Amino acid sequence: MTLRNIKLVSALALPLVAAGCVTTDYSAVDSGFANASLKSGEATGKQTVWIQNQKQAQAVRDRVKALMAKKTIDVETAVQVALLNNRSLQASYADLGDSAADAWQTQLSVFPRFSVGLSGIATPGLEAYRVLEGAIATNILALATYDKNIRIADNRFRQAQLKAAIATVSLAAETRRAWINAVAAWENVAYLNQAKNAADAASELAKKIGEAGSLPKIGQAREHVFYAELTGETAKARLEAKLAKEELIRLMGLAGSDVDFQIPNRLPNLPKTLIRRDDIEAEAIHKRMDLQVARLELQAAAKAYDLTNATRIVTDIELVGTWEKEREREDGRIVSDISRTGALEFTIPIFDSGQARLRKGELAYMRSANQLAALAVNVRSEARSAYVSYKSNYDIARHYRNNVLPLRSAIEQQSMLNYNGMITSTFELIADSREKIDSTILAVNAKRDFWLAEANLAPVVYGGSVGSGSAAAETEVASAEAAPAGGH
Repeated sequence: MTLRNIKLVSALALPLVAAGCVTTDYSAVDSGFANASLKSGEATGKQTVWIQNQKQAQAVRDRVKALMAKKTIDVETAVQVALLNNRSLQASYADLGDSAADAWQTQLSVFPRFSVGLSGIATPGLEAYRVLEGAIATNILALATYDKNIRIADNRFRQAQLKAAIATVSLAAETRRAWINAVAAWENVAYLNQAKNAADAASELAKKIGEAGSLPKIGQAREHVFYAELTGETAKARLEAKLAKEELIRLMGLAGSDVDFQIPNRLPNLPKTLIRRDDIEAEAIHKRMDLQVARLELQAAAKAYDLTNATRIVTDIELVGTWEKEREREDGRIVSDISRTGALEFTIPIFDSGQARLRKGELAYMRSANQLAALAVNVRSEARSAYVSYKSNYDIARHYRNNVLPLRSAIEQQSMLNYNGMITSTFELIADSREKIDSTILAVNAKRDFWLAEANLAPVVYGGSVGSGSAAAETEVASAEAAPAGGH
């Protein structure tokens, strides 16, 4: 084999060897999704899919239909349906595919380029000739910096996997919180209905006593206005109820007849014991995926700076080899002539020393380093705050359950005894019943806040959207008329 042939084979083989050193198959349709799904599954305990074709879409529809066949949708079912059926989550997975395609394109950047051309002429009075031309070009600089480029692309790909997992954890947490808010609202509406019935009875009684002349008009007005105000609050509760359920429907990605599902009448009881997370701060530092994304960003900035430094003087080096075969007819004979040429081309930016690009690289690295440090501080604080909220809301909810509600029940029972003994009036009995309902609603809200705080533990440890830990007290769901009957 001649030296010229050896050089040609080397120019062709070296890019192939370099590309073959990368073990990740970026060209796979679902490249990287298995890793993202594994990470999100650790946080949510649920399965998610990346729909790539009609067969997978049909399988998901069948799975969602089976889940929604349940008479009452619990929180775990709602979260699973959202992870399977939410189209915004599917759209976020496309970013993972884009990152894989970018890395795949980086792999292909070192392969040589080929070109072939054929030209000829046959004109009366002139000799006919034909020229066959071929060329091969390899970017030497791309090959020299291939390792750095592929590592940067791989860093971006790993970031995309983590971001896909974060989007999954965020959706799961948002759906869990929406379910908690909806069920708590359902429970509140039921108690508001009871308060409205009590106010209605008091208003009717005040009217009859007033007609008998035993209750002044101001006393009648007090009972009437309370009933009127409570009617307005109940109407507002109906509106808030429908909006709360619609939020849950949106997160679950439902439409059509699927929206007519039911949820429980009341929130689950408080657990007997709390989850021990005394090391939640260290756990968050170790597991937070957004912190891992920031670390990868810092690594990518460092690699990009090295790449800029390596290419700041010479921005392009290309090896070009050409081959030309010319066939010409002369005096009835075909004459062939073959010529080969080679060239090394490179670009030197004479008026650009690369200092500006280096400065930008330095600033990008410093920015990433500071962002990582700031995020680490925030992660620690968020972890501590989440656990404090979890424990404190548990104590508050337990206080209402163990102290406030038993006292209100005792007052109501004693008030009933006094009423039966003709010691207290009907209005005092109704007032005690109304106050018990108010305390019950406060207890429901306290229990809701605890479950919201519990729902925030997973995203604060693994990454994802974290709620405020409580919702507006007036959030309700479903109609007041249907509330005592069950879910919706």
